[in-house]
Amino acid sequence: MIRVGILGAIGSGKSFIAKLFKCPIFNADREVKKIYNKNKKCFINLKRKIPNFIKSFPIRKDELVKAINHDKKNLSKISSIVHPLVRKKMVTFLDKNKKSKLVILDVPLLIENKLNKKNDILIFVKSKRSKIINRLKKRANFNTNIMRTLKENQVILKKKMKLANYIIENNSTPNIMKNKINTLKNKIINERSSSRY
Repeated sequence: MIRVGILGAIGSGKSFIAKLFKCPIFNADREVKKIYNKNKKCFINLKRKIPNFIKSFPIRKDELVKAINHDKKNLSKISSIVHPLVRKKMVTFLDKNKKSKLVILDVPLLIENKLNKKNDILIFVKSKRSKIINRLKKRANFNTNIMRTLKENQVILKKKMKLANYIIENNSTPNIMKNKINTLKNKIINERSSSRY
């Protein structure tokens, strides 16, 4: 099984690129949403750590946003509860898909949380600033302060680019991007297969 990690700035189109691979995808953001909606234990633990902000279950995003905007330290408190749960889900996903030729890890904090392995193929998604801003503005939960705080918490993007095996420019039409990813996918599989011999 080839593990492919997708890296890049917020709003660069990582999830869009991930889908184009047409392989099993572990989407960390989607898993976090499920945790907030269904995991009562997570709610109890968050309420214990930041009682002034967490009021209702399912866990509301706006309450978390208020907590982080009030004090940046609350982000690490939230992370200490949520990240181990995401890690556990990722382990389950990898076990379930161990017979797949290739799997995609769409995890924003893949490097920061040391979820990557030495043999992982890392792809950095690059996009024009104007396109990133347009994508972020379309999001229902767009909030400049929260985006800034989350961005500050990530490893410098230049460092991620240096770690990447491939850099993808995500500025073209969906069809062009589809062809680009298809070519890259075949290249990764062929190179990994030939390196075994």
